[in-house]
Amino acid sequence: MDGTILKIAVCDDSDADRQDLCGMVRRWADATGRSVQVSGFPSAESFLFAYAEDRAADILLLDVEMAGMDGIDLAKRIRREGSRAEIVFVTSHFEFIAEGYEVDALHYLVKPVSERKLCEVLDRAALRLAAEPPSVVVTCDGETVKIYEADILYVESFAHYIEIHTRAGVFRIKESIAAFEAKLSPDFYRAHRSYIINLKAVERISRTGVTLTGGIAIPLARGKYDSLNRAFIERN
Repeated sequence: MDGTILKIAVCDDSDADRQDLCGMVRRWADATGRSVQVSGFPSAESFLFAYAEDRAADILLLDVEMAGMDGIDLAKRIRREGSRAEIVFVTSHFEFIAEGYEVDALHYLVKPVSERKLCEVLDRAALRLAAEPPSVVVTCDGETVKIYEADILYVESFAHYIEIHTRAGVFRIKESIAAFEAKLSPDFYRAHRSYIINLKAVERISRTGVTLTGGIAIPLARGKYDSLNRAFIERN
């Protein structure tokens, strides 16, 4: 993540605990030479309000026990929406630890949080983020959204926009299919002038079409059969 700004959110309804955690994160950043943007939130609801405008959170430090929506429910909510942020729970009790497995939590920290332990966990989170799978960032309905390539099934072009069909839903953006294709890795193939497909999602190839995961049928342009087969073999 060198040269990249890490966006770290601290969500805790205790003002003192939240400020302490934010301070520890900033000291960790200074000590490791990382650029960070640290934001504190007094509730899950206040975090979600900000998250609706900008979903580019990298690391989340979530208090498990908060008034209103708790940290576990907040984590489940953002995971359902496709977030792959590194989640670290902060808690005073151990009984919640099992629930963390449901949201692929990186770690649990017990209050009062040890600065040494927090720094170790932030080191691990940064390493995992550095190995993050390929993604594209798009603007959809006024929001900035990160879409992981592994979640994209296919892209379809229309007159003045494209639709990105993912495992979680469809994103419609104003961009040419050629411009979007240039952002993607070799795991994607232009099967037709109006379609880009994810080679990892291909289940069957015929002379006239491609079947993707879930039985989705995509037309294949004339003369592309051999080229597509080569690309499929290379990427699988």
